[in-house]
Amino acid sequence: MGGSAVVLAPISGTDVPEVGAYLHHALNPRLSADQWARSMVPPWPSEAPNHGFHLRSDGRVVGAALAFYSERPVDGRVERFCNLAAWCVDDEHRSQGLRLLRALLGQRGYSFTDLSPSGNVVALNERLKFRHLDTATRLVLNAPLPSRGVHLTTDPGGMASRLSGTPRRILEDHLGAAAARHVVLDVDGEPLYVIHRKDRRKRMPVFATLLYVSSAELLPRAWNRLSRHLLAQGALATLVEDRVAGWTPPGGVVLANPRPRMFRSDALGAADVDYLYSELTCVSW
Repeated sequence: MGGSAVVLAPISGTDVPEVGAYLHHALNPRLSADQWARSMVPPWPSEAPNHGFHLRSDGRVVGAALAFYSERPVDGRVERFCNLAAWCVDDEHRSQGLRLLRALLGQRGYSFTDLSPSGNVVALNERLKFRHLDTATRLVLNAPLPSRGVHLTTDPGGMASRLSGTPRRILEDHLGAAAARHVVLDVDGEPLYVIHRKDRRKRMPVFATLLYVSSAELLPRAWNRLSRHLLAQGALATLVEDRVAGWTPPGGVVLANPRPRMFRSDALGAADVDYLYSELTCVSW
């Protein structure tokens, strides 16, 4: 089944509601169709050619692969990124699924990231010359720890007033991203900006994952206050990747099998890849 009756096309703005409804019933019903649709349109400015690609059979959506695009400064030049996101195809059209991936990777001039591959996708990415990022991760319990000289704000205006340069631009670009949670900590007069997301492990939505830390030097001094904040937000533990934090919190457990994250680029190395402007900041699965 499937065959020539299945039509491949970019996801345009007019397709977004239908694709959102499809992902709601076919991939993750915890997100409503409207939440999926809103997640697909990122808040940052970008010359995105599409929102990914989708498959239709007899006019009905039967598969989709989302993409998030951005233009990022790297070593004084602008690099274009395409983040591969949710990928789902109906069982009866499973043989058509690779068409979606080929369409995305066939777009020239991009560095590609896949920051949440699972199952057979990891091996497939390896065959397609994706490389693994070092995702060494420590799981650290959050606690109401004492802290002095550190003040915290989550108010958008208050955060913006404390930041400048690249951190200020990142805040402005991600304030509307559905999965990104923001906090600015004042550490003896110096601002530390942290983006985190709520995550699930073993079906339990009680974890925070750090996605961005503006200063590895300030993080150790602010950790107690940040940990207390995350606990108050319902996160019993925080997943801290070495490559994100640049520092290892005391205690905790090193994960034997951290989640893989991958990239493919002719121009960039692993150090040039982060988790911003991506599915991780936009989709609250």
